[in-house]
Amino acid sequence: MTATVLVVDDDAALQRVLRLALKALGYEVVAATTGATGLSEAALHSPDAIVLDLGLPDLGGVEVCRRVREWSDVPIIVLSADGSEQSKVEALDLGADDYVTKPFSMSELQARLRVALRRSRATSTAEASSVSVGPLELDLLAHEVRMRGRPVELTKREFQILSFLALHAGKVCTHKMLLDAVWGVGYGASSRYLREYAYRLRRKLGDEDGRLLTSRPGIGYQLVAPPDGDGA
Repeated sequence: MTATVLVVDDDAALQRVLRLALKALGYEVVAATTGATGLSEAALHSPDAIVLDLGLPDLGGVEVCRRVREWSDVPIIVLSADGSEQSKVEALDLGADDYVTKPFSMSELQARLRVALRRSRATSTAEASSVSVGPLELDLLAHEVRMRGRPVELTKREFQILSFLALHAGKVCTHKMLLDAVWGVGYGASSRYLREYAYRLRRKLGDEDGRLLTSRPGIGYQLVAPPDGDGA
């Protein structure tokens, strides 16, 4: 089934490029140039994914993201110009799945879309007893981890972090999201904890190059399955 992508961006030239490129990749494309129109099109067409510019002329992209999340879990990939890190973090905290910084390549956007759509179509893991992300397997009930079939010993905190990322695989999890989930509300500014734990997890998983547990500098972390053939 062909996926429908809603593109919300007020840059006419970029809008045209995105429409043509996404259609060439096999997507159905719906376009909007304002936040208000984007919300209407999202409700009307129920797209499979939304590509959302943060710098819109009426409603900001962050507000559009917040309103969409009131009624839909559709994957949202935000577009952001350099220097708007705070807005990216805010949008991700409100439920956006990923972000692409302008200028960007279509291959990068395509990859982000592919991951977001795959995550959206996967069977819900909210009640699952086990989760797999590429070569990584977690038994959530037994608190056991295997990497390429090899048992991995983790501390309780390391397991909590890894399981949160695995349950949201493909989604960029901000520092605040991780800290709130694992340490509790009030640790949102203590991202130094996460840097140390990310280092430990990569070392234990044999993922020193960060291809499985990826870092999004200044934003957070993302657990993604390596491309086919990698990490086997």
